[in-house]
Amino acid sequence: MSNLLWKTLVLSPVVLGVMVLVSARAMATQVPASSEGINAKVAQTEAPIASSASIFIQTEQPKNQQLVAQAKTDENKVLEEVNRYSSEGKNQNSLSQVTSVSQFSDVQPTDWAFQALQSLVERYGCIAGYPNSTYRGNRALTRYEFAAGLNACLDRVNELIATATADLVTKQDLATLQRLQEEFSAELATLRGRVDAVEARTAELEANQFSTTTKLVGEAIFAVTDIFGGNTGDANNTVFQDRVRLDLQTSFTGKDVLHTRLAAGNAGAFSIRDNAGLPIDTAEGTQTFQVGSTTNNSVIIDWLAYYVPIGPAQVYLAATGGIHSDYVATNNPYFEDYDGGNGALSTFASESPIYRIGGGAGAALTLPFGSGGSFFKPSSLTVGYLASNANNPGANQGLLEGNYAALGQLNFSVGDRLAIAATYVHGYHGAGGGNLFDLGGGLGSTNRVLGTGQANILSALNASSSNSYGISAALRPSDKLSISGFVSYHDVTGFGADDDYEAWSYGVGIALPDFGKRGNVLGIFAGAEPYSFNRTGLPANLAGNDIPYHFEGFYKYRVSDNVSITPGVIWLTSPGQNSNNDDAIIGTLRTTFTF
Repeated sequence: MSNLLWKTLVLSPVVLGVMVLVSARAMATQVPASSEGINAKVAQTEAPIASSASIFIQTEQPKNQQLVAQAKTDENKVLEEVNRYSSEGKNQNSLSQVTSVSQFSDVQPTDWAFQALQSLVERYGCIAGYPNSTYRGNRALTRYEFAAGLNACLDRVNELIATATADLVTKQDLATLQRLQEEFSAELATLRGRVDAVEARTAELEANQFSTTTKLVGEAIFAVTDIFGGNTGDANNTVFQDRVRLDLQTSFTGKDVLHTRLAAGNAGAFSIRDNAGLPIDTAEGTQTFQVGSTTNNSVIIDWLAYYVPIGPAQVYLAATGGIHSDYVATNNPYFEDYDGGNGALSTFASESPIYRIGGGAGAALTLPFGSGGSFFKPSSLTVGYLASNANNPGANQGLLEGNYAALGQLNFSVGDRLAIAATYVHGYHGAGGGNLFDLGGGLGSTNRVLGTGQANILSALNASSSNSYGISAALRPSDKLSISGFVSYHDVTGFGADDDYEAWSYGVGIALPDFGKRGNVLGIFAGAEPYSFNRTGLPANLAGNDIPYHFEGFYKYRVSDNVSITPGVIWLTSPGQNSNNDDAIIGTLRTTFTF
């Protein structure tokens, strides 16, 4: 056991208390405008909520938000503005000139300025509207915007004069325009200067940009962690682990996204020991940054997927590394971060185990419904299919003959505070062993991301099929409180003798967003990792019939827009489903960099 980390964990409540106190005092010095706080929270915390069926439901790509939901630097803001101006310029319908005031849907003959607009449109044609045929006349106008409009009218007048239609311009009009030009001369000069600066900046960005269609989104995790408790504590030491993800996000139409993600890491789970000092075959306590680790920081493409809308439907295509939570609502806001570094510490607290069955390559489709006057709105139906060894042309392998998991889920929203989902997953697991919750490890894989050995180990002699049923829900009573939970049942039927078994799992979490400071999250989660009773044919150290409870608490402290520090504790009771084994306590200090 590491005395240094233990002392650190003992002092962590004091450190957190000071952090919360400083944050609270800092917040007290600001004007707590309620609308400002709500809007900021929407930008920062609706991303995890958006993984559910309604306002919790994500209409965009789930993984697309795992790293994108971060405050931009000044450089990124400039680039976004340039891209926006560029796209508006390419759109011929954007702010286009109109030939009749009747083209504006929000301008009526009874409006007090109707005659003025009609005159400007019919005599000079220097009034522009928005692409949706609106004028937005009640909107506030800055002097720079007025100068831009005036400049357009001046250009139009010069054009009329140059084309020998000066008789259309009266002396009074010219005098008025001259006075306006003199009045706004400073603004017009400044506007021209700003346009020149933007054009120069655009030229510089275009000359040095990485790609016109691709942006890079990254995440790096540093984690200092240790485990304590009897033989388990004696068999493990304090470790410093890392994981890096670089996601190349490419859009071809502005609505689709192709993810090409590179990953590297050296993280590995702890070895949990029984009362005899022997390793327990279990994945309890696995942490999210330990998922997909290459163990030696070698770089791999761990995810290649494409999201594209087709009509009202959202289509998901995965070539490798696909998992169910990529495309379906998990209803676990603030805990789910797609195994990233801004949610819960453990894989169990992140999402229901039902989404951990299978993975790999395949496709999914989400169809919305209930957008009218129904009680459930908006709602959706999601279906998906992922094959673990889709690239293998060998016998009993491939896209259709090998291991696979097919998912169907109904997503419902009740009002704007409650989301519910009912999930069914059917899996096929070929002969050769493997694990139920393998995240796409495939035939004979030792990959396992959560749960006990009793709930995971599949028959090595015969193939098996699994039918899993789950219910998840997310409730947001207020903007400062989120409650979520799930229950899953798994029925595994082996094709040989004594291969059948059942597994259960459940959990509930409470999250307090903006706790102590805007952007912070305090989370507490409790439940039972997947377990199975009375299984036969397993090793002697997997004969326990006690429920393995999992308790977890973490506090994500937002240091800056791109850096967060998350201290947390995971407490595992009856590891290996055996109460004779000492409880295990995992302490972690995780630092996450997003860019």
